[in-house]
Amino acid sequence: MCTRTSSQTLCFRASELAFSLDPLPLNEIPPAPELTEEDARDLDALCLAKSYFDLKEYDRAAYFLRGCRSQKAYFLYMYSRYLSGEKKKDDETVDSLGPLEKGQVRNEALRELRVELSKKHSAGELDGFALYLYGVVLRKLDLLKEAVEIFVAATHALPLHWGSWLELCNLITNIEMLKSLSLPECWVRDFFMAHMFTELQMIKEALQKYQSLMEAGFAKSTYIISQIAVAYHNIRDIDQALYLFNELREQDPFRIENMDTFSNLLYVRSMKPELSYLAHNLVEIDKYRVETCCVIGNYYSLRSQHEKAALYFQRALKLNPRCLGAWTLMGHEYMEMKNTSAAIQAYRHAIEVNKRDYRAWYGLGQTYEILKMPFYSLYYYRKAHQLRPNDSRMLVALGECYEKLSQQVEAKKCYWRAYSVGDVERMALLKLAKLHEQLNEFDDAAQCYIIYIQDIFSCGEQLEHAEVSTALRYLGQYYFKNKLYDEASLCAQRCCDYNDAREEGKALLRQISAVREQGEPSSTDLSVPCVFNPLSNNTTPVRRVSPLDLSSVTP
Repeated sequence: MCTRTSSQTLCFRASELAFSLDPLPLNEIPPAPELTEEDARDLDALCLAKSYFDLKEYDRAAYFLRGCRSQKAYFLYMYSRYLSGEKKKDDETVDSLGPLEKGQVRNEALRELRVELSKKHSAGELDGFALYLYGVVLRKLDLLKEAVEIFVAATHALPLHWGSWLELCNLITNIEMLKSLSLPECWVRDFFMAHMFTELQMIKEALQKYQSLMEAGFAKSTYIISQIAVAYHNIRDIDQALYLFNELREQDPFRIENMDTFSNLLYVRSMKPELSYLAHNLVEIDKYRVETCCVIGNYYSLRSQHEKAALYFQRALKLNPRCLGAWTLMGHEYMEMKNTSAAIQAYRHAIEVNKRDYRAWYGLGQTYEILKMPFYSLYYYRKAHQLRPNDSRMLVALGECYEKLSQQVEAKKCYWRAYSVGDVERMALLKLAKLHEQLNEFDDAAQCYIIYIQDIFSCGEQLEHAEVSTALRYLGQYYFKNKLYDEASLCAQRCCDYNDAREEGKALLRQISAVREQGEPSSTDLSVPCVFNPLSNNTTPVRRVSPLDLSSVTP
């Protein structure tokens, strides 16, 4: 069982981009760089060490490079020592500890490497590759501020080294930090900015960047297609994301990269046959890849076999302990198995890998909500909301926490904001209406129910949405109390379409008939709008249901 090294990943990424471009004429192909005297002297040792390195005999590679002086040989020498420490760290944990304890073991070579690289850096003797390694060592030691400075220096020293850009991406926490960095002007910077916009959930800007790159000559790049698909996945445009992933599979049928994200989309849509086919296909290609294990885990999760799903996510983490998706998905599986302590550990490991993973923050909020610890839930939901300010699910979760903490004003603001940004689950207005109802704000509750029902009816979902009957029951009684018998009758008739509200609807119709027989007239109050007419400015009191400012309650 093996995973690719970062150098192999960077090599195939560059090859992917080069393949998508039109081929150069022979006379325009640049010549290979000339060897320096130090390179020529170390060439044999470098070739031997590279062979050992490719065989993953890192200590052996470092031994034969210990006296070399060239920049290439020095980088391979230090990188071999670093990977040797990483391999030993994994060997110590893979059999004795489960994946939840993996992060507690350290690479013993890191401090020694830092001292040596720091001396070289102070003397100005590190090239772009060595600066990259120095930054990785600092990040592993949690010296994040120093690591950012070194990675920026690495991008200036060697702008075409994508590894430095990617490492920098993992350390940038917000758009302000991104703007503050002094980055080199290079075409690779456009790829970095597009990737960064996707990570920061600035999807519109990311799509614009990728579109400009395609127009610049990378139209056939499978990497860009995959990134655009991931961007659509992040904004939950599932149809477009599925279309792009299927197109990607047609162009590159043996591709494994990003297929775990593809499987997430198939899982959300409950496309069991397609997910089964994808899992079997990836097993035939390479069953010991992280993405393959995640796809199989999703397949078992969709079949409600959560123990098997968790087992495959653990296998993925044995292959790559820094696999963000596997940590998060394993947390979900532990939640399904009611193992909250293990779920919390998994989500915390996901956050250690990437603090921008809103799913892990949201998962922690849900876990503490199950444990009836609303103050903890509120903290984690706020973190998730910071990362996804326009995601209605985060706002609804915040509103529910505020309700449990008896902070009704903040809860109402969250629910309205969730509706305003586009309520994907169509629950925000319902929760807002029920909260108004609990607070005896009957007019406001009716207004929310009216908007909710009109939204549902306009989408043709009224017979599929269980909560419509709740809204109709309330509005029927509301109109009856306000002596709007025609509107109350309409709501009662609609209630008869739902099994859980049919008897109440019939009872209300009998009440209306009795009142009308007594000759009591209907009210002519125009301030109460009708649910079955389009809302207009003169029938929707702005005072009652208006956009509320959330700035006072969001972090």
